[in-house]
Formats: sequence, C-alpha cells, structure tokens
Amino acid sequence: MVKIGDISLGEFPLLLAPMEDVSDPPFRAVCKAGGADLMYTEFISSEGLIRQAAKSRQKLDIFEYERPIGIQLFGGDIGNMVGSAEIAASVNPDLIDINYGCPVKAVACRGAGAALLQDIPKMVKMTESIVKSTRLPVTVKTRLGWDDRTKNITEVAERLQDIGIKALTIHGRTRVQMYKGEADWTLIGEVKNNPRIQIPIFGNGDIDSPQKAVEYKNRYGVDGIMIGRAVIGAPWVFREIKHYMQTGVLLPPPDIAERVRVCREHVEFSIRWKGDRLGVFEMRRHYANYFRSLPDFKPYRTRLVEANTAGEVYSILDEIGEVFSQATALA
Repeated sequence: MVKIGDISLGEFPLLLAPMEDVSDPPFRAVCKAGGADLMYTEFISSEGLIRQAAKSRQKLDIFEYERPIGIQLFGGDIGNMVGSAEIAASVNPDLIDINYGCPVKAVACRGAGAALLQDIPKMVKMTESIVKSTRLPVTVKTRLGWDDRTKNITEVAERLQDIGIKALTIHGRTRVQMYKGEADWTLIGEVKNNPRIQIPIFGNGDIDSPQKAVEYKNRYGVDGIMIGRAVIGAPWVFREIKHYMQTGVLLPPPDIAERVRVCREHVEFSIRWKGDRLGVFEMRRHYANYFRSLPDFKPYRTRLVEANTAGEVYSILDEIGEVFSQATALA
C-alpha cells in the first residue's frame, strides 16, 4: 500500500500531472471518473496568491469528489511560498505540492520552477520552511537536474526527504531538454532503489500506453506513475492501464459513443464551474483531442470551436456520435 502521510493510494497509484490550462476542475472530474488515484491542481503562482490575483485564487477551487487532491505551488521567494502554502491550506486540500520542475522560460527566469535546480540549498531551505509551516503533507515534483552536467536528483531526493517531504515525483528530463527527446528513467530507478530513500517515488515522462506503464513499473520499481500529456483527450487512460496491470489484456479503445459521452460530461462540468459563456469557450482547446484519429473530422472541429452555446455544442456532439457510429458500422 502506497501512502503519502496518512493518505492511502492503493498498491500502484496513477497520478494526474498538473498541467497549466488543462488540469482544471472540469478536466479533473473526467479523469477521476476515468480512474485517476491522485490529482493536482494546475500549478499556482505563489506571488499571485499573495496578491490575491483572481486567476490564481480561482485555481484553488477543489471539490469533495476529487479527493485525494493536491494543490501545486510555484515561486522563487521563500516568504511568498510559505504564505501561499498557508492560503492553499485554508481550502483544505489533502496535500501541498511544490513545483521545482516547470521548464518554461517565464517561470524559470523568475527563479521559480526548474530554476531551483541551480540552487539546491535554496530549494532545501524553501521546502523545509513550507514543511514546517503546514500540517498537511508536502510533496515535490522536479526533474533530473538543470542540464546533463548537473543531474543531481539523487542528492536532491535525499536532502528533501531528510527535511520532511512525504513523496517525490521525478520527470525523466533535465530543464534544458524541456519536453524534447526521450525521458530517461534510469536515474528515477536509482533514486527509488537507493536504500536511504523511504518515501514514495513516482515516475513521470513519456508514459503513453498500458504496455509502457507496466514495463516501466517492473523495470524501475517506482511506487506509482504520473501521467500528463497522454491523458489529454483520453481520461480513460487510467482505466486502461489498471486493466492491463491486473489482467495482461488490453481493453479495446473507446468507441465513438464513449468519446462523445465523456466529452459531453467535460463540457457540462466546464459550464457548471465557469458559467455558460466561458465554460463553452474554454472547452475549445479540448475537442480535437477527444476525436483525434477520426477521419474527416476537421469540419466538425471547426463547428465545435465556432459554437457559442451549450445547446449548439451538444447538438454537434450528437451528430458526431450518429455519423461516425454509422461510418464504423459500415466499415
């Protein structure tokens, strides 16, 4: 049984990665239904919370059906990070996660995210300050190092464990790699198999199939896997991986009826959280992902993106279900 503090996550938990402009409550709702064991909010700026910026505050919205749910914070100022952790704790999440892995320039150039991989003493001091400031379990997500010459994740893992974090997620790339090239899980496995390490170690990077999930579980011995990009438009990935782990048999891919149903549920959650207008507008980034690989889908995608009301979206989704179900039956 994998545990983060007192939170039980099962034998081999599957985690939803915190993704900016993706991992909002509507998306998390369909991922929870799809089998995610632990989810995180989009990463939240500590400075934004301290300034009470509306966008940052809205990202604190969490719901009972999401539990266990973690709030992920990023920032470069220790005082602001401690203050933002206290604000985050006030909405009663299950844990606080610190982002030391985001590679994007707008974050790293402000001394936040993966930038802390260049200043391990500050990373340790920041983490220890947050651990001491909250009753909640504190976890960390980071990368192998800043670049190929500074893959210091083994040292980082030991030092962060020693000052009290309860779990560590490691993305198998350096900051310089961004999201390019193949993720290297070798060092993730070394951290997990380090006899000094007693906390759960979760691996992240390039898990895009049940077969790869099982292969990496067995090869590297991690306690669980965090999945990001592969879940976009496919929240049933968690269910598929679990089924394959338990049976060794691949589930058939979701048919058009299920894709339409899950997309519609996503739209419904989006509208409930953001209201009719914004809920429909912000779903536009998701439609192509739900129906990728469908032949001749572009005209429907255009209509979905141009739709302004929930009624229009639902009507188009119903049409997609009918047309492509018939096309599959005739094939």
